[in-house]
Amino acid sequence: MADADPAHASTTPPAATTTSTATPTRTATATRTAAPDGPDGPDGPASTPLYLRVAEALRQDLARGRIVPGSRLPSERELSRRHTVNRQTVRSALQVLRDEGRVVTDRRGTFAARTAGHPDRVTVLLARRQVFPGGAETHGAVVRAALSWEPPPAALAAPLALLPGEPTLVHRQVVLTPDGAPVQRAESRFSRHALAQIPELARYRRGDAARHQPDLRLLYHWMHRAGLRVTHRESVGVTRRGPGGGEGTAAGPARLVVHRVVNDQHGNALEITDIDFVAQEAALTYEFDS
Repeated sequence: MADADPAHASTTPPAATTTSTATPTRTATATRTAAPDGPDGPDGPASTPLYLRVAEALRQDLARGRIVPGSRLPSERELSRRHTVNRQTVRSALQVLRDEGRVVTDRRGTFAARTAGHPDRVTVLLARRQVFPGGAETHGAVVRAALSWEPPPAALAAPLALLPGEPTLVHRQVVLTPDGAPVQRAESRFSRHALAQIPELARYRRGDAARHQPDLRLLYHWMHRAGLRVTHRESVGVTRRGPGGGEGTAAGPARLVVHRVVNDQHGNALEITDIDFVAQEAALTYEFDS
């Protein structure tokens, strides 16, 4: 999971349940993938941390059937030798795969997860990580999201490493109660650095964004996979302004507003998000990493 030095807001998604009744008996034979042959080599970009490159190599073994469901993975010592890394790097790679629901570990060793009875990858990840864009959790809520390419407000161009008037990817989300009343609105803008370093974002090319069904809930996992160590900085306040910026009446409901800036380990902004929601309808949970 990405580091988050300051407090960051998160929802509390439902816990995933894993059930395993079969006893794995087979041992898999995995091939060692080739060393990277450039910035886009088979093991990933050269700047990607070693443990993520090993994890990706094992993903390929699993996806291509070189390690079949229910079979035992090679030992840490063997994986260390094949990938020319130390055993701690192998342990970190296996932890990534456990988080993704691809492998399970018990006292007998690490095994490829069986398809039957195992939670899907997205469910496992959402149970363990902050969900983008975060904010309030409402029972039975309806979520509507859309992507577009447009210039940010002038004050955000420089922080996002954009030229004045240069468009970038924008994500908007509205959360509605079952009867259609808006509870939360979130608007996120992504920087040049984010689009260059996170492949899952880069696929939403200019002009194509509207043709995709946007599901960015795993954004912070994608950042982690790209080798980014991120810091979330959030400012929280209360306002009576409407979400469109107009002045609300004195009798109108107060709204909780959150301004989030996510930076990478080099201090480059990756995402700037503004969330607002009706205060009496929402609760925020903050986690602190020491």
